[in-house]
Amino acid sequence: MPAMLLLFALVGTLSSQGQAMPREEKNRLMNQVVEMFDHAYQNYMDHAYPADELMPLTCRGRVRGLEPSRGDVDDALGKFSLTLIDTLDTLVLLNKTTEFEAAVRKVLSDVRLDNDIVVSVFETNIRVLGGLLGGHSMAMMLKEGGQHMQWYQDELLHMAKDLGLRLLPAFNTSSGLPYPRVNLKHGIWGPETRTGSETDTCTACAGTIILEFAALSRFTGDPVFEAHARRAMDFLWEKRQRNSNLVGTTINIHSGEWVRRDSGVGAGIDSYYEYLLKAYILLGDELFLQRFNIHYASIMKYISQPPLLLDVHIHKPLLPARTWMDSLLAFFPGLQVLKGDIRPAIETHEMLYQVTKKHNFLPEAFTTDFRVHWAQHPLRPEFAESTYFLYKATGDPYYLEAGRTILDNLNRFARVPCGFAAMKDVRTGSHEDRMDSFFLAEMFKYLFLLFAETEDLPFDVEDYVFTTEAHLLPLSLSTAPHSSSIPSNRTSEEELDDSNFDWTCPNTRLLFPDPAFPRNLREPIRSAVDKSCPRPAPYREPGMGRPPLRAQDFMANNPQHLELLRRMGVSLIHLKDGRVQLVQHATQAVSAVAAEDGVRFMQEMMELSSQQQKEQLPPRAIQIVSHPFFGRVVLTAGPAQFGTDLSKSSTGTRGFVTVAEPYSGCSEITNAEYLQGHIALLQRGQCMFAEKARHIQKAGAIGGIVVDDNEGSSSDTAPLFQMAGDGRSTDDITLPLLFLFHKEGNILLEALKEYREVEVLLSDKARDRGVDVQEAEEDCITEATTPTSFDPVGQSETTTVELDESAPEEVALTQEEVSPVGEDARFADEVKPPEEEGRPVDPTPPTQDRDSGTKEEPEGDTDSSSQSVDELLADWQEDLEAFQQMEKDEL
Repeated sequence: MPAMLLLFALVGTLSSQGQAMPREEKNRLMNQVVEMFDHAYQNYMDHAYPADELMPLTCRGRVRGLEPSRGDVDDALGKFSLTLIDTLDTLVLLNKTTEFEAAVRKVLSDVRLDNDIVVSVFETNIRVLGGLLGGHSMAMMLKEGGQHMQWYQDELLHMAKDLGLRLLPAFNTSSGLPYPRVNLKHGIWGPETRTGSETDTCTACAGTIILEFAALSRFTGDPVFEAHARRAMDFLWEKRQRNSNLVGTTINIHSGEWVRRDSGVGAGIDSYYEYLLKAYILLGDELFLQRFNIHYASIMKYISQPPLLLDVHIHKPLLPARTWMDSLLAFFPGLQVLKGDIRPAIETHEMLYQVTKKHNFLPEAFTTDFRVHWAQHPLRPEFAESTYFLYKATGDPYYLEAGRTILDNLNRFARVPCGFAAMKDVRTGSHEDRMDSFFLAEMFKYLFLLFAETEDLPFDVEDYVFTTEAHLLPLSLSTAPHSSSIPSNRTSEEELDDSNFDWTCPNTRLLFPDPAFPRNLREPIRSAVDKSCPRPAPYREPGMGRPPLRAQDFMANNPQHLELLRRMGVSLIHLKDGRVQLVQHATQAVSAVAAEDGVRFMQEMMELSSQQQKEQLPPRAIQIVSHPFFGRVVLTAGPAQFGTDLSKSSTGTRGFVTVAEPYSGCSEITNAEYLQGHIALLQRGQCMFAEKARHIQKAGAIGGIVVDDNEGSSSDTAPLFQMAGDGRSTDDITLPLLFLFHKEGNILLEALKEYREVEVLLSDKARDRGVDVQEAEEDCITEATTPTSFDPVGQSETTTVELDESAPEEVALTQEEVSPVGEDARFADEVKPPEEEGRPVDPTPPTQDRDSGTKEEPEGDTDSSSQSVDELLADWQEDLEAFQQMEKDEL
């Protein structure tokens, strides 16, 4: 119908006072996009196919069951050559018709869909079913052109129907909402399925089905798929909170009760809203638009606080649910463009752009004052998607420059010899060994379209709608015959008042009579982001009297200090990971005065740890720059509180790595002639870090790397480690010293074994090959990102503190206040630390896979100096529970 087409067509363009990008430059950037795609795609085909995904750091395929489990993240993998299927229609858009034809033949000959494996219904639908349907659409378009794919007989469509039938058992619930997982071979029921016991799913997981299932029904003439998808959408609409007209994040698939009642436009909900609007565009059913408009009005009333988009509680929508935003909401400005609401789209996009420019990539989550909350970035395409739609809507060359920034950062920081690697930490530039299929399916589509002219495209993209995975479904499906054979939960249309609904996009020329208007919207947002990130507050001495032993003077290996602690009722417990736990039992002190001194000592220790956390040094980077790595492998390293401050060095410290003898570095170095002018590799343990530094410095080393002796430790699963001094002046130490966990240290050791001469760069963050180092002031100091690790003790008159025996000044606390002697000084009732939950808090942020959710661990919350301990623990626990629930239900 005309309204449908008007909604999709972006009416009017907007000129800009900015300098228009020359056609030659746009063409150069378009060709660069194609070259980058070729680099990623060819490395997948050469090193990973037929595996589901490429592991770009180790140049091999990720096969589920053969690689260590990543938990629910791996539910996207089904041993069905995921990346190849997800990339099919990208090949056609980028004018790679020959490669597309070869890829289709490979899919038909090699891919099996009857594997005995449990997969995510959501991920399999948007990536695999969507990929097959997008491939079928492209094959039919090429076949109709008369030059290519003349042999094609709907084989991809037959595979899509086979897969759709394998997903259908998941919808066998009383509500119509699908189970989050299904066994491709056995379905849901029976012991052999290894699934079917789940009770919850995310809103996006259940509400991001309608485009693919409706397209499958209309391509095949079988209405069952569209009917099931509509029933799920109807049920979600029925369960919205009627006062706020918002939906929660997680819902019980049997009862329809909201399990998580926070509501936003990011992880867990995002693509539900997207599919309401796009279902109207694709199918022409005005009911979907009516529902979207009702939801959208509530989003703009409660969630939108331009330029921010903050989660709220569905029953109390004026009450914020969190103080940070996740990166998946970056798709929303693009959706607002389709809606026709350009002004807030410009504002939110500008905020995202400024955060991106501060950190090179959009962090997985960031706070309302634009600090890093979760530091990972798995090469998400949502920001590029919104950039493309805003350029289409406005014609403003500013968005071409934003696209150039995306391209440059991908090449400078994510490109590795075997593809593009996800960022483990945007602050250091360290990599993760993953290249998700959506990177090829989406990122290169939107960037190519951003720079391409109409004549560069093999077909008119205005004839298609993009799914949430950027697969192309033809708008002609709106006229295909369809019917419903399954009863629907559709709400009576009498409930819907559409008198105030807009049915077409407004003309942007009427919205923006002043060509400078978009720029005027962007300027205050740019200033707000630039002025964020205040410095930590200065340290204030504790207000109480001084005990005989000062916390700042304490050394865990000093016998006199240990005796003083014993007299104060403080005992030490040596933990397996190298830390020392301090526990105070006031009743075991030699006197009441000594017990009071012990309480004061523990409180000082807590204050000292809190101060160190506020002044926490950010992680550092160890970049392997020699052949064959050439700077493409970056390891996350812990800093030292002494020696060269790498953040003040524009060049870092570069040199070849030599293993020190003795390896511990705790006595005079015996291979000094080999160590001179090199970077020493040492093992943790047996002496203080400062002592190791002094020995290698005396031997002539220019830097040092300490490798953890705790086998299996990794920056993936442990908080950032910071090395402290030895309780006396360390001004004599002038070289840089960095710390690597065991896993990262092994990468360096293996490189030494294979190549012998390995050159590294020690720096505050990864350096770009051949590009000048950016000024330090460009980067915002992130929040205290190394949360303290602790073990709660629920005993009366007991206080617990932990610290590393090799770093006496580094203290990790339970974040509990110390009660006066005679009062109960126990900690909060059995609040589990992140380690006990199986998910350490930092430095690795959550992996939010695609539209629907998150998967790994959150970073510690923002500066807490103004909060009580109970509030801190409650907020922390709430974040952990929220994150783990999202991880459970969403990829």
